[in-house]
Amino acid sequence: MSNALSELLETRDWLLADGATGTNLFNMGLSSGDAPEFWNRDEPEKIRNLYRGSVDAGSDLFLTNSFGANASRLKLHDAADQAFEFSKLSAELGREVADASGRKIIVAGSVGPTGEIMGAAGTLAHETAVEMFEETAAGLKAGGADVLWVETISAPEEFKAAAEAFANVDMPWCGTMSFDTAGRTMMGLTSTDMVSMVTALPNQPVAFGANCGVGASDLLRTVLGFSAETPSSALIAKGNAGIPRYEHGHIHYDGTPELMADYATLARDSGATIIGGCCGTMPVHLKAMREALETRPKGARPDLAEIEARIGGFSSATDGTGDTSQEPKRARRSRRRS
Repeated sequence: MSNALSELLETRDWLLADGATGTNLFNMGLSSGDAPEFWNRDEPEKIRNLYRGSVDAGSDLFLTNSFGANASRLKLHDAADQAFEFSKLSAELGREVADASGRKIIVAGSVGPTGEIMGAAGTLAHETAVEMFEETAAGLKAGGADVLWVETISAPEEFKAAAEAFANVDMPWCGTMSFDTAGRTMMGLTSTDMVSMVTALPNQPVAFGANCGVGASDLLRTVLGFSAETPSSALIAKGNAGIPRYEHGHIHYDGTPELMADYATLARDSGATIIGGCCGTMPVHLKAMREALETRPKGARPDLAEIEARIGGFSSATDGTGDTSQEPKRARRSRRRS
């Protein structure tokens, strides 16, 4: 399938994605517990400024403010029937900013997890999940998104449901999972497991990879796992800007622009093609990442010792691939991309 993202990838060795949504919106005045998607309707200029922050910092791609725009999450705010509307608005605002930028910018429609549990341990049926994802995807398509982008997924069942929904609306897509439990997703997948799952999908993504998780070092270890299994695939790396710390009533990430610049080049050298940031990543980080990617020559594939020396240690001894246990990890509250 020919699409804007695939065409751009054919001409570039790497693309810079965006940073955090939540962090930047909180800095604009969003209150904890509020649904950011409401700002697509109520504070559209702030959402345009969110997008412009990434574009002005050098991003080639940004995600829309629609992470929680599904019926399950919006139900918590008495807005379950507005998933299509909020998704469409987020993409329309993104289209405005991208088209006014003067260069080729990809508008990626963010699709977050439902917040419910699928599979034998859960209550969310596959058909219902597909229906919810399809509603969000249809809104993003109607609003002018170039590509759909499911992110921060932990369960293979949910990833597969999203892929099916995207096929139903006939849109190209990308997908990332969050590896935050000793190298595995919360539901137990390793990087190897994800490659096996993705390559077996009837509706193949343009690119896939990892976002969020623990810290940038852990995410790079996961990317190394992806590229070892499928070196020719377009891979995504969107790591957090350091480690979160609770200070003076707020969460702050300790990753400096210099650290994120190192992370970006290490991600490229590890095999990632689309490189961005997740929680805590602001325009100042993206500018440093862009400069590093443009000015530092591509290096050899890093080993774990180099990653640890340059951007910090790992949260676990292994990436999960050496652990044969298939027991699901303890579930915890689904996180918003912040």
